[in-house]
Amino acid sequence: MVKQSLFVALLTAIGMLVSAEEIRPPLAVEPTGIIETLPGRYPADWFLVHDAAFFHMSDGKVVVLDTTKDSVGEQVQGMFPVSLMGTFIEAQSRGEIFAVETFHTRGTRGDRIDVLTIWDTVNLSAVAEVILPVGKRFMGMPERVALQLMNGDRWLAIFNLSPSTTVTLVDLEARAVMGEVPIPGCSFIYANGDMGLSALCADGRMLTVVLNDDGSEKSRVMSEVFFDSDESPIFERPAVVDNIAYFPAFDGRVQPVAMTGSAALPMASWPLYGSGEETWAPSGIGIDGEDDLGRIYFLMNAEANGVDGMHNAGGSEIWVFDPEARRRVLRIPLEAWGLSLAVSRGEEPKVLVTNPTDMSVELYDGLTGSFIKNITGFGQETPLLLRGAQ
Repeated sequence: MVKQSLFVALLTAIGMLVSAEEIRPPLAVEPTGIIETLPGRYPADWFLVHDAAFFHMSDGKVVVLDTTKDSVGEQVQGMFPVSLMGTFIEAQSRGEIFAVETFHTRGTRGDRIDVLTIWDTVNLSAVAEVILPVGKRFMGMPERVALQLMNGDRWLAIFNLSPSTTVTLVDLEARAVMGEVPIPGCSFIYANGDMGLSALCADGRMLTVVLNDDGSEKSRVMSEVFFDSDESPIFERPAVVDNIAYFPAFDGRVQPVAMTGSAALPMASWPLYGSGEETWAPSGIGIDGEDDLGRIYFLMNAEANGVDGMHNAGGSEIWVFDPEARRRVLRIPLEAWGLSLAVSRGEEPKVLVTNPTDMSVELYDGLTGSFIKNITGFGQETPLLLRGAQ
């Protein structure tokens, strides 16, 4: 009987010890409703990575990425959605980001709603929206030339393809549609002075429309023919330095066009390749960029020149040029294949490149060409459009 009592006492003591170890102090009550904020102007090494969610397009998004950090938790500074193959543009002077999106009342069906969503860059919150004409806005692979700021960032021009081509003009102060500018036979929008916009035309010319203070048309003029859509096509995405748009061509040349404010003025083209490099040509999706040093960048493919269909394949190197001297100043061999690129602002530019094999992004030094790091795991699936923060 004594032994049984001792055994029970021992079990009780062990149970009390175990219970004591299992008891933990309550967790502190965490405050709710806290909203982190971002700088009024994003640092120079930040990029806006547009993931169009190519395989489920309603879930497109833009990730604000700090490329100076090493962990995903520090790299991802924020995110905002851009639905259904939308596109966006940052207006640093306004502290706003403008995104053109499409929704349906039943998610994947129902009435279509096209909208311009206005995001606050500090809080990444939607502060306003403008309902756009239904079924007109360009809906395709995201393009930086589908939107253009005008009139001291007070207007936004939006490219439409329905399939007729027009431009919707939005007053960003009034948050209202001002009107529509027809650009028949021409596509996309290129800044041409503060009150002018230009568009590439299928007949090899460029249309320029200059607007009055009320948004009405002041003048309209066509340039001379400077390319052949069949024999010598150019990419629609130029690098722009000092109001000159440098359009890369399928055949390895670059075609400069001066944006004078009243008309587009084509200039003499020149080859990007040198002797023995004749097979090289630009290739990819977001294939060019510019920096604050006045240099232009092109994603290059060693087998693209003269090969049908190779213009979208991507490339193994980035070539950097002094456009005024028409001279290559740097070659950047890529660690992996590249598909799109973007260049940061500032005196020490960085280059961010999409790697299509695993859809990560790679960072390079724009002055030396050296590889810095691979960035992945931040929720990206198809980051096909990259932009340096403004």
